[in-house]
Order: sequence, then C-alpha cells, then structure tokens
Amino acid sequence: MSRITAARVVVTCPGRNFVTLRIETEDGVYGLGDATLNGRELAVASYLTDHVIPCLIGRDAHRIEDIWQYLYKGAYWRRGPVTMSAIAAVDMALWDIKGKIAGLPVYQLLGGASREGCMVYGHANGTDIEETIDRAQELVEQGYKAVRLQSGVPGIATTYGVSGERFYYEPAKGSLPDETVWSTSKYMNHVPKLFARGREALGWDVHLLHDVHHRLTPIEAGRLGKDLEPYRLFWLEDATPAENQAAFRLIRQHTTTPLAVGEIFNTIWDAKQLIEEQLIDYIRATVVHAGGITHLRRVAALADLYQVRTGCHGATDLSPVCMAAALHFGLSVPNFGIQEYMRHTPETDAVFPHAYTFENGLMHPGDAPGLGVEMDEETAAQYEYKRAYLPVNRLEDGTMFNW
Repeated sequence: MSRITAARVVVTCPGRNFVTLRIETEDGVYGLGDATLNGRELAVASYLTDHVIPCLIGRDAHRIEDIWQYLYKGAYWRRGPVTMSAIAAVDMALWDIKGKIAGLPVYQLLGGASREGCMVYGHANGTDIEETIDRAQELVEQGYKAVRLQSGVPGIATTYGVSGERFYYEPAKGSLPDETVWSTSKYMNHVPKLFARGREALGWDVHLLHDVHHRLTPIEAGRLGKDLEPYRLFWLEDATPAENQAAFRLIRQHTTTPLAVGEIFNTIWDAKQLIEEQLIDYIRATVVHAGGITHLRRVAALADLYQVRTGCHGATDLSPVCMAAALHFGLSVPNFGIQEYMRHTPETDAVFPHAYTFENGLMHPGDAPGLGVEMDEETAAQYEYKRAYLPVNRLEDGTMFNW
C-alpha cells in the first residue's frame, strides 16, 4: 500500500496554458498528470482542487482501477470534457507513481513494447500550397515518415491549421475569441490541388494526412474523400461533427479514403457505434480528454476487435506529461496506428524535462521509471496563467459555424 498524502494543481503558461496535477504518497513518491483543457483550463483546475483532491487523500495510490471507477461513477454526473480531463490527470499521476515504485517505465506495466517506437506525423502548413510543400519537405528531411498538409485557401482570410510559425500551431489566444470566416466551396475546390502538388513533390513513400476540422456535412465529406482517393491519404480527419455517429455511414458509402475522428471524444461511448460498425479506421481520442491511460486502453481494446487503429491527438494543447503518456500507451497497444506530434516550445520543454525522444520518424517514451517527465516548478512559476480562447467560426453570410 502507498497512501496518497497530498495533491495540488499547478497552472503555468510557458507560451500557452497548462494544468498539471501532482499527487504525493506517504513514501515520498510523486506522480504528474496533465489536466489541460484548451480554453477552459481553470474549470478543470477547480474541479480537481475543489472536488477531486479532497477525495484522494488517504487512498491507496496503487488501486488505479478502483480510483478511476470511484471518480467516474461516484460523481453521478458522468462524462464531459471537464470531468474526464480531471479523471485523466489523476489516472496519469497514479500510473506515474506505480512505475516509479516498480522502477519501470509505464509501458512495461502495460505489457511491454509491441513495437520499436511510435510512428509520428508532423504538421506542415503555409499561407499557400508552395509554402506548405516547402515545410513538408523540411519535415521529411528531419526524418518524418508522415506529414499533415494544411494550406491557406484563396479567398478565405484565415484557415484552420495555418500559422505564422514553421512547426507550431497554437490557435488559442486573445482575451476574447477571434472570429474567423469560412467557405466550404472554396475549401473543397482547393484541397485536391494541395494533395496533387504534395504527391508530385514528396512522392509516394511519405504518408500524407489532412484535418477537415469538423467543417463538412457527411455528403460533402464523402465527395472530398472521393476527390482525394488518387492521392492515397493516410487519413482524412474529423470530416464531419461526430455527435451523430451514424453520419459516418454516408461518408463510407462514397469513399475509400481512410477516416479518423475522436480528438474531442471523452469516453468509449462517443466511439462505440463508429467502431462497432467500422465507420472509421482510426480513433483519435487522447489520454487527457478521454479519462487517462486506464480508459483509453478500453477504447483501444474495443477498436482492436474491429481492426480500427489508434491515432491519438498530440497537439501543443497537451503538455509533455500527456505526450509521454500517449507514447507509453501507443508503444504497448497492439493496434497502434500513428501518433500526432507537434513540438512544444523551448519554454515548455524547460518547464517539463522529459525522457521521450524522436528519431527517424519514430518516438519512444524512454525507460525512466514512470512516465519519464518531471516538472520544474520554479521555472513554471515564472509563467503566469493568461486567459486564452479558441477561435469561433462563421460562414461568409454571418451564420455561426463549426470551428
């Protein structure tokens, strides 16, 4: 037994906001968990501090499954991004503690490695097609085997996935949400040109991916998927909002382009129909927003029965703690597909020193006990929380739309 004696939340902003939970045990071992929810960070911090932490003190840190069930079933109000991000933070911290006590990296506790490393994809973006391709070529030169292509669209002032930075993309900013404008027709006319040029420049040995970001109706998504079939995408991500899981049936009827969805999913129930009816090829639920390693393993086990593979979200709104957890998870599960990898800023890496590494297109969580991530709280204290919002989106006629 290793009783929990203390827990606290640390909020820091080394370029963007992160919420981190630290749990301490009676034998002096501590664990870290990521609780970041982009644009709603303080809601999770309050959920943890005001409601969860008092319930943890005195419990056996080794009873990870029991504590997960206690926090999920015991709250009565189940699911939702705030609740599940808080549970995920506890879960990650407990796995970190268990690994440190055992003297083993977490992936060894999950059954050991199923592969030598986790293939990751990088982000190539530009204001136009040629700038996107130039950045994709840089990523390939750095060793990436898979690249996501996002390009500015003529006639649209701002486009999802496009930033002024070469390899970073941080959409959350400002004291109030930015309002962006969207045109589906202009976008759908443009994207096939991006991938035609991508294949011409990059060849066929590089996996190419694209994120629609929930912008299309099912029939529009089916048409885009069909238009992109000649370019053999690794996946088309978030083609349509997935609250109505059955909507993906219509997309499936019209294209063989592989489909990925789930970065905003919170539980296995969000993906149940999609997986059981084989309406998707990759499930993108992530460790922090889907209840931690414990719950994501259940999602992966269900997906494995239907030949659906994992492809966890891994943008910069997830701290290095979550990235490490995703890599331990991805290294261990049999049906791993790919891991998103958007590099953190040097300031973030300084706050969260980590053992994971990138080499030749693959990432490995490292063999440090636990998750392999520390937190320099003295450095973290230098970066105060800054309120930031994700953008909102409107059609050209002013109608509120999906961002």
